[in-house]
Amino acid sequence: MKRILNCTASDFAKMNKQDLLQSIRAAEGRTLVAEVMCHTTPLYPGLTNAEYASAFGADLILLNVFDVNEPKIEGLENVKATDTIIQLKKLVGRPVGINLEPVDPEAEAMETLSELPEGRKATAASLKKAVELGVDFVCLTGNPKTGVTNKAILESTKLANELGLLIIAGKMHGAGANESLVNEETVKAFVAAGADIVLVPGVGTVPGTTLAKTEKLVEAIHESGALVLSTIGTSQEGADKETIQQIALYNKMAGADIHHIGDAGMNGIAVPERIMDYSITIRGKRHTYFRMASSILR
Repeated sequence: MKRILNCTASDFAKMNKQDLLQSIRAAEGRTLVAEVMCHTTPLYPGLTNAEYASAFGADLILLNVFDVNEPKIEGLENVKATDTIIQLKKLVGRPVGINLEPVDPEAEAMETLSELPEGRKATAASLKKAVELGVDFVCLTGNPKTGVTNKAILESTKLANELGLLIIAGKMHGAGANESLVNEETVKAFVAAGADIVLVPGVGTVPGTTLAKTEKLVEAIHESGALVLSTIGTSQEGADKETIQQIALYNKMAGADIHHIGDAGMNGIAVPERIMDYSITIRGKRHTYFRMASSILR
């Protein structure tokens, strides 16, 4: 199996769930996922933010605020709604996943919560629709002010597991709910419920996420048989180069298998140079430039 950092677009197109997981394992902490907003005007006209993120070194694309009942991505015009994900995958030559949010109606709210459309919630119907649309993976997590809880993520993970989806599960931040963000018991429960990849806040992204604490979580997840996604979900994707490099290196030291960079840098995407900086930090210029330069026709 080729490592994901040397996979071409045609390699990605042939990957199933197990192939993708094995490729990530073989990459040894050098896989980068970029999250992009679907409903904001792209960085510059003529392309989607997903294409910009891919061009600056992302291996995987994660779509945020994507509504499975009204599939639409700004910058992707004249495409049938049912073909939205398929067409985007053809353009970027990367696996594409979406966020679905396990909203907990019983969550103890720390702030006024937003009301989400059904197509963004991690319900049985939305998960099934995600499969029909052709997503490569689903990330069960929460945006700010959504009232997503770990309990609700656990239940949604069980639903997604029944459909055979590649599942990422966990919270990048509080998501408006008053609860403990993450601990070893929680991450082990996610794996037991069917999560293939457990999401943990990146080192230094939320209060208390030290290298030592993150290392323990990573060890617990790996011992349970799953992979780890470290995340920047706190707008630090818009920070300076040195901050991104520090976060990236600490996350790799902690043992992350996949590195995530969020969508709040500018116009629904990380500052593009920060995507490249993160990539160079975890895998050097050789593999970063390969990823940036590879044609989708290869």
